[in-house]
Amino acid sequence: MKKKYLIAASPLLLSIISLMISRMVGSSVGPDGILHEPAFFLIPLSYLFFFCSIVAFLFVGLGSVLNNRKKIS
Repeated sequence: MKKKYLIAASPLLLSIISLMISRMVGSSVGPDGILHEPAFFLIPLSYLFFFCSIVAFLFVGLGSVLNNRKKIS
């Protein structure tokens, strides 16, 4: 596997890992009705990693297409 694809896939892997960790830590409702979620910060962080991986894959894919067009011409 090429290094550029590995670099583009790493935010996707981090996104999956952060969602799994936030799910494992879990949440609880206190006696006063307040939701306690100790790993809440991982949920928006996983969305950020996911969208970064989409952008990275788009740049890698677009770069590959443009590079192939230059080689053909």
